[in-house]
Formats: sequence, C-alpha cells, structure tokens
Amino acid sequence: MEDIKILVIDDEKNILESIKMVLTYENYKVETAGSGLDGIDLFKLINPDIVLLDVKMPGFNGLEVLRNLKELNPFSEIIMISGHSGIEEAVEASRLGAFDFLEKPIARDKLILTIRNASEKINLLKENYTLKTISERKYQLIGNSSKMQELRLTVNKVAKTNSIVLITGDSGTGKELIARSIFMNSSRNKRKFVQVNCAAIPDELIESELFGHEKGSFTGAYEKKIGKFENAHNGTIFLDEVGDLSLKAQAKVLRVLEEGEIQRVGSPEIRKVDVRVIAATNKDLKEEIRKGAFREDLFFRLNVVPLRSPALKERTEDIPILIDHFINYFSEENNFKPKTFSPRVIDIFKQYEWKGNVRELRNLVERLLIMSMDNVIRELDLPENMQVLEKKAAFSFGSIALWKDFKKESEKIFIEEKLKQFNFNIARTAREIDLPRSNLYKKIESYDIILPGGSEADEESLHSEDE
Repeated sequence: MEDIKILVIDDEKNILESIKMVLTYENYKVETAGSGLDGIDLFKLINPDIVLLDVKMPGFNGLEVLRNLKELNPFSEIIMISGHSGIEEAVEASRLGAFDFLEKPIARDKLILTIRNASEKINLLKENYTLKTISERKYQLIGNSSKMQELRLTVNKVAKTNSIVLITGDSGTGKELIARSIFMNSSRNKRKFVQVNCAAIPDELIESELFGHEKGSFTGAYEKKIGKFENAHNGTIFLDEVGDLSLKAQAKVLRVLEEGEIQRVGSPEIRKVDVRVIAATNKDLKEEIRKGAFREDLFFRLNVVPLRSPALKERTEDIPILIDHFINYFSEENNFKPKTFSPRVIDIFKQYEWKGNVRELRNLVERLLIMSMDNVIRELDLPENMQVLEKKAAFSFGSIALWKDFKKESEKIFIEEKLKQFNFNIARTAREIDLPRSNLYKKIESYDIILPGGSEADEESLHSEDE
C-alpha cells in the first residue's frame, strides 16, 4: 500500500487525526487539510490517488471541491464523507464522479474496506496504463535515418484515410509494425485490429478462416465460425504474407475489396462488411503474377498506397538507437537492470550482414541481455560467427602491400585476441604468450590498443597477478 497516496479534507481536526491514524497503520501515505481551499492547494502539490472529502465545510463545500479536484485529475478516486447529508447530495456527488459515500461516525472496518476497493481500482488502472504504454512502445517505428523519417511521414498521411495499403519488404524489417502504426493513428483505432498470417493457414482452411463457415458445411465443421473479415467489421484487417494466398482465396478477397461483401463457406447469404485492409508480403508480387501465382487484378486493388519497409542494411545508422530501444523495452518488461553495449560491439553490429533484419537484431539484443553476466556487453559475449566476422573485417590481405605491414598487423591482432582471452590481465597475458611484461606494454602502446578502464585498470591487473 506504500505507493497509494491519500488526502483527507475535513474541517474537524479530530476526524482528520483519527482517519490518518487508522490509514497510516495500514501503511498508506496520508496527508490532511482543514478546509476546501487548503485541500485543493495540497491536491495540486501531491497529486493523491484517493481523497476523503467532507461534504459540509464552511466556505468551499465538498461538492464544489469535488468538482475542482475532478477537473485537476479525473483519475483520482474521491470518497465523500458526511454526518448529515441527504440523498440529493449523494446523487450529485456520484454524478460528479465520487467513488463512494461514507457516513459519520465512520466505522473503521468500513473505512479500510472502501479504501482497499478504491486502491484496487487505481492499481488496475495503473497496470493497464503501463501495459498499454509497453505495448505502444513495442510497436513504435524506431530510427532517425532519412528512410525512417520518410516512412513515418507517409504512415501519418496514410493513417488518416481508409485507403488500402500494401507493405513490401524483406522478412524481419517490421512490416507488422508499419501496419499497427497505421492502425493506431487511424480513426478506427478504437475498433479491432485483426491479423491473419496467410502463410500459416493451410490452403483448405484459408477460406474458412477469412470468411467463416456454417455448421456442417464440410467435414470437421461442427459449429458455425465467424471469419476474420466479419470479425474485423468497422475495424482493420492485416493480411500478412498475402502473397501466399491460394488463387481461389485471392478471388474471394478481391470480392471483399471491390464489393465489401463476404460469404461464409456453406452459406448462400451475402453479408456486408466495412473493413480497412492492410496487406504485407516479402514476395515480389509482379514476379508472382508473371508466374501465374498471383492475380493481377488483386495486385492493383491492394497496391493503392504502396509502402516499402527498408532493410536494416539500408539504415545502419539506426542500429545504436534500435539497441537502446530494445534494452529499455526488455529491461522494463523483465524488470532487470539495463545493460550497455560497448562501442566495439556497436561497430560490429553496423558491419554485420543482418539477414533477419531488425527481428534478428532484436532477438540477439534480448539474448545478450539475458545471458551476459556483466553490465557491459563486449565482443566476447557475441556469437562466435560475429567475432570471426570482426577478425576478418579487421584483417584483409588485399589491403596490405608490404611484408613488414603484414607482420605488424598480424602481431596487433594476436595481442588483442590474447588480451581478450585473459580478460585484459597484462601480467597473465605476458606470461601465457611468453613475452616480457615490459615488452607487452610497449607493444600495446605502439599499436594504440585500447584497454578497458585505461592505465589504472592495467596496473590493477598487474598487482593482482603479482600477488
């Protein structure tokens, strides 16, 4: 109960003191005010979750104070208290948004029960708000690159219309995020967002899934089923991987787009639906049309507003921002302390070929946050294939012309790798590679090898080994 703040407003000092004593004992944070005006001022200062408010007070009465408090914060729960109030006042208080009404003298058990009920409602609202915030953050379009700025601008324009949108792009680039962003910024955002993965539904069931079926219309149809289009009525349907629809299902989708009509499998009845359609695919639909696998007329109906989701390799400058976003998201979702990624790891991420695009980056960040024992993610924490990539990128035979340069570069890489292997402990590294410690220091300095923590860290490792 420590996170619930309570304000008591009453002109009777003994009432203030007794209520504060009871609620403080129950571990609530309680403040008091002796008049309506003082209560309003204190409310502005502490923004309490619950207010116990006397109806009859000199000057500013309780109903006037209630009206003011609800204007300041409509989410605070106001509990009215009075020793001689009528039904009219109770009705008016309820109309103004009061949570409950307590009569004086206030029974201790009744007071505690009412406060607990109000607290449960407040905690539920806070939890829902937090979940909503996390959900919205999950579907944010992250990035400051020119491609992402252009994409967000187009999304904002398209969202305000009911036009059909076709999103194309490689797997993992965030096509679903674009679809949800369009939905959340549209006039239909209070209605349903129905997502259909066309590639995950067998051909023989896709019509039933999209348009529904009647009981007994085919083997296994034991009861009537409402289809996705009908379920999304007045809302938005997202046809993900639309390029995987069968030609038969494509014909029915085309009918919905042209006529706004659906027909359940096994039913003669035609039903009207009002649905905003957003489709996405990682296939080249023009190539699919050439092969006869996709209807050209459906493509033209879907391609009203084309949007392309850029690959991660086209916006590598967004990688540090994406990493920070995923760190904050996963840390909040899993309730653990955020970690940081070293500059070297971020450089490796920028050079890496992300075949899975943002999805692959997201999954790797989550894995590193969970598996790494340190607060800083370093190169040694990365999968082996990424570490190998960095070695190859750092050492290219084609860029070296002279033997002395080759020797210098290979020696530098050798020392760097051995330092990492022995956690940058200078004394141990020198001993393991059979090189005098003073010589190792000179080579580190001549090759400009950066050590974690700087020179002090080097000295600490030296002393620890000598001991």
